[in-house]
Amino acid sequence: MTSMTSDQAASLAGGNGNVLDNDGDKIGSIGQIYLDDSTGQPSWVTVKTGLFGTSESFVPLDNARVNGNDIVVAFEKETVKGAPRIDADNSLSPAEEDDLYTYYKVGNTNTTAGFADVDTDRRTADVDTDRRVTDVDTDRNYESDRDTVGHDTSGPTTDDAMTRSEERINVGTRTQETGRARLRKYVVTENVTQTVPVSREEVRIEREPITDANVGDATSGPAISEEEHEVTLHSEVPVVEKDVVPVERVRLDKETVTEQETVSDEVRKEQVDVDTDNDGGVRR
Repeated sequence: MTSMTSDQAASLAGGNGNVLDNDGDKIGSIGQIYLDDSTGQPSWVTVKTGLFGTSESFVPLDNARVNGNDIVVAFEKETVKGAPRIDADNSLSPAEEDDLYTYYKVGNTNTTAGFADVDTDRRTADVDTDRRVTDVDTDRNYESDRDTVGHDTSGPTTDDAMTRSEERINVGTRTQETGRARLRKYVVTENVTQTVPVSREEVRIEREPITDANVGDATSGPAISEEEHEVTLHSEVPVVEKDVVPVERVRLDKETVTEQETVSDEVRKEQVDVDTDNDGGVRR
């Protein structure tokens, strides 16, 4: 019997935990947890394996244990992957449970199992007695009533085709700050040399002979005497005055320059190959 409770089943179903084998190796992610209709205890867990986790394998929870968000089952990884393929979208029928118990070689309780209906608000596990399926994995939309050619070897057969996808790159632009420009003014001192004319007064002695016109002035004083005359001399000196005058207006502006830049990146895409076991040709 498993030591997992219905509350633990509610918290683990549809979460991001994994199913580990008895050696601790990852088998795949937890898909859905089935409860025993008679006891309400967890009895089966589905493991998402295969490409993109599209295949689900049933594993009995006998002797299983919970390790954090993971479930450790008592079987090897290869054993789980080789289990019979059963549609994980419905409750297990007694015949399907018999097949699984026979494969895993564990005891059959002769009861049927239903989904663990996870209430994400209350985190409880309820038995789906009406066999109404609430699939935690809502990303898959099965078309069960459609005829398909061949079958899916990696999981339940969903349709007759697989989707091939590839990545595309979308190149655009975004604006980012690359720097800043500042306009400032500061004071510098420089020498300015100019030539300016200056004048000065100098003393010049003028002599004139005695004539009838000036003889009276010449003899008006004493015959012999001492006398002194004085004259004031002037000269010009350079005078510097400073005036502040506006000379121009300076401002900052922006302009947009467009240039071509090449970008490259890696993209992934899926390829499809066909393998055949006979010598027949393959039309593509």
